[in-house]
Amino acid sequence: MYSNGVKVIDILLVEDNPGDVRLAQEALKGSKVRNNMFVVGDGVEAMEFLRRQGKYANAPRPDLILLDLNLPRKSGREVLCEIKSDDGLKRIPVVVLTVSRDEQDILNAYDFHANCYIVKPLDFEQFINITKTIEDFWLTIVKLPPK
Repeated sequence: MYSNGVKVIDILLVEDNPGDVRLAQEALKGSKVRNNMFVVGDGVEAMEFLRRQGKYANAPRPDLILLDLNLPRKSGREVLCEIKSDDGLKRIPVVVLTVSRDEQDILNAYDFHANCYIVKPLDFEQFINITKTIEDFWLTIVKLPPK
């Protein structure tokens, strides 16, 4: 998507914690790269957004997905598996952003083809730094696949 000739990156944040949503939005608000952040609070909504179903019929295809693992209704693990097994969605980079440090969660995320796994820090400043690092890498350095 372009706005005034400048590419705008569409980000889907799948997160049920309102505090983490606010932190991510604040961290990306002053981004070097123009972005639109869309937020859904559970795995069922995430798949509806990605498949443009119901109230998400006009949703854009995101350039990047930030996915929590511990979600209501459908876990982030299930969402990741569905995304990466769907030919229309599997090329969208998925950054797992979660509090889980469990080795099995990390292994499973990579087995299901997550593009990276980041443990959310509990400290506010560290969370902002992590979000800025995601921005620097995924929105500035990486060449994202075309929509």
